[in-house]
Amino acid sequence: MLFVRAVKAGTMGSSLMRATGARPISAMQETDNPFSEAFGKAVDLGNRIADTDDKADIWDIADGLLAGAVQYWLYSRQPCSDPECEECQPISTAQGRIEELRKLMRQFAEESEYFHSPTDRNVGRA
Repeated sequence: MLFVRAVKAGTMGSSLMRATGARPISAMQETDNPFSEAFGKAVDLGNRIADTDDKADIWDIADGLLAGAVQYWLYSRQPCSDPECEECQPISTAQGRIEELRKLMRQFAEESEYFHSPTDRNVGRA
């Protein structure tokens, strides 16, 4: 899947790296692929916001990006006017849409190189 193909490149603000110990990240942007382009621009936007505001909390930035992405995703998943439409069946109710969103969020999270962290509490240490 394209989400996994994100590459580490570019730079983030040094204050962000000091605050989190995070590695600089940027996403590969394939302009002929809307998924990759949107993914890359979201990551780049988060990095740009963090770079321009040394006092910005990266959790706040990430939460804002996620809230915007969820808003757009819900907007894009409005069912058509045909109550019998098979394609819209999984998203034909608010509960159905949230369930589809949960599936995608879990998939994207599990495919991310940042899903597991060396500082996770359940990581074995010798």
